[in-house]
Amino acid sequence: MPKKIDAAVKERALRMFADHRRDYPSDTALAEAVAKKVGVGRETARRWLVQADINAGDRPGVTSDAQAEIKRLKAEVKKLREDNEILKSATGFLRRGARPPQPLIMAFIDDMRASGHAVESTCRVLTEHGCPVAARTYRSWRQANRPIAARTVKDAVITNALITVRGAPEGLYGRRKMTHWLRRQGHDVAFCTVDRLMRDLGMNGVRRGRQLRTTIPSRDGRRAGDLLDRDFTAPAPNTSWVADFTYCRTWTGFVYVAFVVDVYAQRIVGWHAATNKRTDLVLTPLRIALWDRHRQGIPIEPGTLSHHSDAGSQYTSIRFTEHLELENIAPSIGTVGDAYDNALMESIIGLFKTECIATTVFHDGPYRTLADVEYATAGWVDWYNHRRLHGSLGMNTPVEHEQAYYAARQPVESIT
Repeated sequence: MPKKIDAAVKERALRMFADHRRDYPSDTALAEAVAKKVGVGRETARRWLVQADINAGDRPGVTSDAQAEIKRLKAEVKKLREDNEILKSATGFLRRGARPPQPLIMAFIDDMRASGHAVESTCRVLTEHGCPVAARTYRSWRQANRPIAARTVKDAVITNALITVRGAPEGLYGRRKMTHWLRRQGHDVAFCTVDRLMRDLGMNGVRRGRQLRTTIPSRDGRRAGDLLDRDFTAPAPNTSWVADFTYCRTWTGFVYVAFVVDVYAQRIVGWHAATNKRTDLVLTPLRIALWDRHRQGIPIEPGTLSHHSDAGSQYTSIRFTEHLELENIAPSIGTVGDAYDNALMESIIGLFKTECIATTVFHDGPYRTLADVEYATAGWVDWYNHRRLHGSLGMNTPVEHEQAYYAARQPVESIT
């Protein structure tokens, strides 16, 4: 039996009130008689009679139309308050811009449901603010035997891979290189997925800071010309090297680190750290680079290599210039005060300061002595040459880029 009285029964009772009111001595007797005839309670019939008098203006009170309007406004206010509470709770993940992952949305609906909010209300608020979700989706999610979405599983796998690189050199990557690194690890992942998951984990990679000038140009105006002319490409390894040095702060004073880089693969072929800026600071990594290339079985052929640097006094010194002459290496010096003339080296030094010195990935804690800087630099150079992905090299490492060059030449040399 329906709990709500049919509207036709009420209309019938109201007509009886109007037609037979004069037949009864009081409204109470009228209501009792009509209630028996239409099959409702006496009090119900009495309320109907009183409300009919109010609607007709014969008795003071709130009319039915006014009551309906008040009821509607109260429901609207209740709905707005509930929406506002739900929206305040959802601000944490709605403001990120991208759609939150489904587990986070379902957990939020769970929390709202525990707070007394209806599932439909929560889903409606989320949908109105750019995060569409249906109530049936939530109820399907709550089923014990529901199948797990493929995106949920993939997000979990990628998230785990991202967490594992925290504290590792690969944790320095931004979105673009992290995507290429994950693909090299066998994960079929899109850039937008990596961007979303890294943002959820608070991973942003590292960014370079402002570079400071470390080299002082020689006052002697006589120096070698610029052989590169800002063209930092090379047809093969061991044809063009660039060099520069930078400084690091330690507890015992400044430590200077000099590098020599092969332009072809941007590989660091030599480096050296010292507590002073004498000529040995830049001469030692050159000697190490020549020795290491010979040890690898790819020695420098006389007259085929150029060495480019800025106009610092170390690189224009007589001792350094004589060593280049003895090794039959062509010197190349950029213009004074122009960082673009040695832009490749400036870029690599910027990476060194950002990825190695400014983080605790390669050295835990502050740099106390020269030995601390050497330890961190050795780890960074090894990672840089053998495992770090380079966008300018097609997301390959410098060692891989060089190996590809020699592998391509091998068939030609064997035929010859």
